[in-house]
Amino acid sequence: MSSTSVEIRFVLNGQKVLAHVEPHYTVLDVLRNSFSLYGARESCSQGLCGCCTVIVDDKCVSGCLYLAVALDGRTVHTIESLDASGELHPVQQAFIDAGAFQCGFCTSGFILMSKQLLESNPNPSDAEIKNHLAGNLCRCAAYPEIVQAVRLAAERMNPSAQEV
Repeated sequence: MSSTSVEIRFVLNGQKVLAHVEPHYTVLDVLRNSFSLYGARESCSQGLCGCCTVIVDDKCVSGCLYLAVALDGRTVHTIESLDASGELHPVQQAFIDAGAFQCGFCTSGFILMSKQLLESNPNPSDAEIKNHLAGNLCRCAAYPEIVQAVRLAAERMNPSAQEV
């Protein structure tokens, strides 16, 4: 611990945690170095690709840009929290069933963004799905399957909404 490090306390995937971070550390730095969580990945380092997406206080953020010191007192969810019960979240299962990934590098960001979308809009149109996920990039170009996966997850999470 250096003389410039800051102590932060926050809730990470349902657990209260403490970390000592340097003022310049990002969320990705603290997730990887302090908690060995690697689901959020660094790709562009500019907040443009979505690979580093995490949820802070119910809002998706770019972990490569968000400073770790800003986590103090907040609640953070990573992709690792979605199957904490031992079962895949419906969005995760839909991505598997729809074959909505190839290399998987971007998948955690797409899943978290899709989860956020479906929590606020349980029956989005294809245009709404594409608009919400526009900040995420898939180098393998699995976009049609990703849209299909989000639709499938929406149907599974809200079957009555599909009948209207």
